[in-house]
Amino acid sequence: MNITLNGNPCRTDAATLAALLAEQGFGPKVATARNGDFVPAAWRAATPIAEGDRIEVLAAMQGG
Repeated sequence: MNITLNGNPCRTDAATLAALLAEQGFGPKVATARNGDFVPAAWRAATPIAEGDRIEVLAAMQGG
């Protein structure tokens, strides 16, 4: 299916947000949103993704 990941077109076979994160190589310490709605880490395995979804993944920045 075709989705938008962090503003870029992305083709995926993942059925859930957790599967998408694993497929794309994201680690566990990220914040996620699906179609503008925050998705807590505990809900990612149960959050389906569908054709046309907009997924945002944000990693914490370190340093100073």
